[in-house]
Amino acid sequence: MNEFIEMGGYARYVWSAFGISLTVLAATVWLTRRNLRLTRERLARRLQSAGELSA
Repeated sequence: MNEFIEMGGYARYVWSAFGISLTVLAATVWLTRRNLRLTRERLARRLQSAGELSA
């Protein structure tokens, strides 16, 4: 198991690459969900405003 974790001497590069990739993927998911929520809120305000104008 220790050999696997050491990755034949390349552990520092391999594990840092995994860590950076995981961080980027998590940030992408978080930012996408945040953007979706903000867009839905903005659309709801526009629809509500348009409904008030036509009423």
